[in-house]
Order: sequence, then structure tokens, then C-alpha cells
Amino acid sequence: MLELHPIRTEADYRAALDEIERLFDAEPNTPECDLLEVLTTLVEAYEQRHYPIEAPDPVEAILYYLESRGLSWQDLESVIGSSGEVEEVLNRQQPLTLEMIRRLHSSLGIPAEVLIQPYSLMKNSA
Repeated sequence: MLELHPIRTEADYRAALDEIERLFDAEPNTPECDLLEVLTTLVEAYEQRHYPIEAPDPVEAILYYLESRGLSWQDLESVIGSSGEVEEVLNRQQPLTLEMIRRLHSSLGIPAEVLIQPYSLMKNSA
């Protein structure tokens, strides 16, 4: 059994992952299950420090939200505005406004911290 200690190195991390794999099917309310829970917590803390996941691009997050829920661009008109505004936002020709961000968050549940991330717009070729 793995000696329990903080995960400080990549070797510690790999050893903890190996132990988690070994304990994965542990019965509930057993010492093995308790160890699995503690190791998982340690691994999550290590991963947050060493492998942070960046917030997605706001437009990509909106597109993902639509696709994962079987919605279309037209479903955004009541949240963002006219079909032209929706098209401009999703084609990166117009930035999200604060009011759009508020409505996307409150109506659709897209996290505001994702929607406020900076992102690039397409340059107009006119």
C-alpha cells in the first residue's frame, strides 16, 4: 500500500494515480475506499496547481452550450437580441455586451466568469 503524504513531485503524482487505479473498485465504507477518497483529493489539488484548465473562449462556450442542448442560433434571439446581433456575436464581429452576458448567464446558465473572458474579434474587411 502507498504511504500517504502530500503530492510534491511528478513521481508522487504518478504513484498516487497508480494507487487510485488499484483502489478504484473499493467497497464503500472500507479503509480502501477511505484511502481512495483521500488520494483523489490530493491528486485534484496537485492537478489544480500544476495543470490548471483555462476558461473557454466565450463564443466557443456559447456554441458548445447550443450544441450540447440541441439548440440553434435562433434560440439565442430572445437572450442576445435580433438574428443579426446573434450572427454578429457568434461570427465574432460584435463583442458581447454586459447586458448580453447577464442574460446569457441568467437565462441559459452559462457561467458569467466564462463569458467575461477576453476574446478576439474578426477584423471587418469592408
